Amino acid sequence: MASTFSLDGRRAVVTGAASGIGAAIASAYAEAGARLVLADLNATRLAAQADLCRAQGVRVETIAADVGDEAGAHGIVDRCIEAFGGIDILVNNAGMLTQARCVDLSAAMWDEMMRVDLRSVFLCSRRALPAMTAQRWGRIINVASQLGIKGGAELTHYAAAKAGVIGFTKSLALEAAPDNVLVNAIAPGPIETPLVDGISSAWKDMKSKELPLRRFGRAEEVAPTAVLLASDPGGNLFVGQTLGPNSGDVMP
Repeated sequence: MASTFSLDGRRAVVTGAASGIGAAIASAYAEAGARLVLADLNATRLAAQADLCRAQGVRVETIAADVGDEAGAHGIVDRCIEAFGGIDILVNNAGMLTQARCVDLSAAMWDEMMRVDLRSVFLCSRRALPAMTAQRWGRIINVASQLGIKGGAELTHYAAAKAGVIGFTKSLALEAAPDNVLVNAIAPGPIETPLVDGISSAWKDMKSKELPLRRFGRAEEVAPTAVLLASDPGGNLFVGQTLGPNSGDVMP
């Protein structure tokens, strides 16, 4: 990887790192030389992903934790600070995806979506900010979705959570940029990951036909955007931006 996008020695946390986009970002960060704390609820898959990253010659810590829980979110960030003496990069990627019409959504289903996909971003970011601010260098990268921009039928709760992530990103970017902590979002389009396994085939077929590329993306096609935003000087001028590797589904 070109030196422009090197993360050599950077201390990075990636949540939801056991599969899908999170795993692809973890692998790309390892290739770029970052030291990693990888977090996920699935300890078995997390261990396997950590081994893949260690094969790149970098140090990797793992933690099985619930990012929507305050203690869990704090523990993830704290592990990085304890293991590596600080934190430079936080990738808030952990999330869930369920499908239902709004009239069929229970309050519990709505609340769980907000807890996992939105509250976790706040909790992890809030915990990481003091350390980043003190060293006057940090990158917070929030994985949203193009549905947070355009909406999606039968996904009102998911789209609302991801729209919240984008709004949070812009607002936190305004607060943090004077301290050289840059906050940005990635809003992927439909990606072939385990996250979309619970979505109906009919919805996925319909969605594929809407896309100018006529296909869903792959996780490894999203990960380079996360490397760009974390890199120095590559990511130095991105503040409050939402980058969209989305197969053409949204064209801002």
